[in-house]
Amino acid sequence: MSQKFFLATVIIGLYFTTFVNYLFFHSIVEIFSIVVACSFFMITWNSKNYIKNQYILFIGIAYLFIALLDLLHTLAYKGMPIFTDYDYYANQLWIGARYLESITLILAFYFMRLDKNYKPELIFMAYALITTLIVFSIFVWKVFPVCFVDGIGLTPFKKISEYIICTILLSGIYLFSKNKKRFEPVIYRNLLISIIFTILSELAFTFYINNYGFSNLVGHYFKLFSFYLIYKAIIETGIKQPYDLIFKELDTANKDLRGEIDSRTKIEKERERMIVKLQKALAEIKTLSGLLPICSHCKKIRDDKGYWNQIEGYIQKHSDAQFSHSICQECAKKHYPDMDIYDD
Repeated sequence: MSQKFFLATVIIGLYFTTFVNYLFFHSIVEIFSIVVACSFFMITWNSKNYIKNQYILFIGIAYLFIALLDLLHTLAYKGMPIFTDYDYYANQLWIGARYLESITLILAFYFMRLDKNYKPELIFMAYALITTLIVFSIFVWKVFPVCFVDGIGLTPFKKISEYIICTILLSGIYLFSKNKKRFEPVIYRNLLISIIFTILSELAFTFYINNYGFSNLVGHYFKLFSFYLIYKAIIETGIKQPYDLIFKELDTANKDLRGEIDSRTKIEKERERMIVKLQKALAEIKTLSGLLPICSHCKKIRDDKGYWNQIEGYIQKHSDAQFSHSICQECAKKHYPDMDIYDD
């Protein structure tokens, strides 16, 4: 309850800061997301030799570079006295960071399914190269498409990009739900809702006509919620329950192995039961095929306990044969001479 109260207080307090200085509100939200992303990276990077969930490790590395782009986005935001030659670098950096984030959430599933563990250092270098190319395309080569035009608003490229990013994130939700059992419930739930808030954030950023508008404010609130859930899923779990984060994949494998052992045990018991049943049936068949003492007059058979039994009763007891009584022609003439049972 105290945590929820604190969160509500922060949200309300942030809203009132927008009346004084929107730039201050924007900087706080972005700095929070940057700190969460960097913390995510530090936890996963320092656990890379132990962590079994390749998805968490992969996105943990990626979020460092997403944080770097978000940092540049914060410094380049309109009103910040850092990049004064152009007011809308921040919009381009935003799109670059969100493309990187959404594609990462999809690509990570490929690496999670690899039979062999990949080298985190190679992923780190690949993301460093991609991030460098994005930054150079915006600040040096200036070939990154324009995302905002003063007095007009968002460009078609910016709007279409937001919808493409939402589509990629929806695909990420589908893949995430398909691999639910690979994650601890608290991590799965928080990361899933985080992606949903990211989608809502992207949709909100398709409506604003200036960088200080209401939809821009809403979009940053959704981003705040998204990164707060990442904090809950990874950082808080990594501190309070580190084994849940690091050894979930191993725990899942152990559960699957135990299930396989139980299944094989049941099959083995059923096999043993069938062997006993077949041995018993075989023993009965051998009894009937042996030497049977039979009375030469009444035709009774003596069993192994010394009792004399009717031949049909004995055979029925020691086999699956069944008898139905009738009478032959000779016996019919002898015992029932007055009845024409068999017509000549």
